[in-house]
Amino acid sequence: MTWRSIPEELLLKVNQILVDLKSYDEATLQHCLRVSYLSRFLADAAGMTSDEILQAQFAGLLHDIGKMKIPIEVLNKPGKLTDEEYHLVKRHSIFSAELLEPLVEDSFFRDIQLLVLHHHERVDGLGYPFNLQGEEIPYISRLILIVDTVDAMTHKRAYRKGLPLSVVYQELEKFAGTQFDAELVAIFIEAHKKLMDSNQVNAAIPLAARIKAA
Repeated sequence: MTWRSIPEELLLKVNQILVDLKSYDEATLQHCLRVSYLSRFLADAAGMTSDEILQAQFAGLLHDIGKMKIPIEVLNKPGKLTDEEYHLVKRHSIFSAELLEPLVEDSFFRDIQLLVLHHHERVDGLGYPFNLQGEEIPYISRLILIVDTVDAMTHKRAYRKGLPLSVVYQELEKFAGTQFDAELVAIFIEAHKKLMDSNQVNAAIPLAARIKAA
């Protein structure tokens, strides 16, 4: 599976989803682009096949599109969410999967839909939306949870500043084996430290050149 083997009409549908996301909340679009890049990065570092790396890239790109179904005042609320608001936000992975329904006639995007649906499941079974645990959670979904969390922690949010990488690494290690897949955490930290040391952190995001959400 390569970019060129994906039907053009499906890529156009993906592009339209991203255009809609940019119109709704550009910060979420930028987050999705960064998660897509990091998902591909970690999948490669973990020795996954080229097909799996492409799946990780697309699943990372589309994991949060369901946030378009959350009122913007809730999505960007600076203070603590109410219980009702938090319950709604937790449904965003389900909303993301629903938005992919027009693409699932294609087996590639049917797999992506599943990966997106489960990207907030935790290995200890305390995640959502279905409380899956361990090997029940697709490997790429476990991978996305790690890089999604890293991006969320390192970038400024409405309710806090971004955290330094040293703190992020400590948090990943602290919750390895409970929230996160421990093996993937170790792979990510080792590979990401090398990336940072190589001064390649500003490398172009491949998807930004492929899909122009403008």
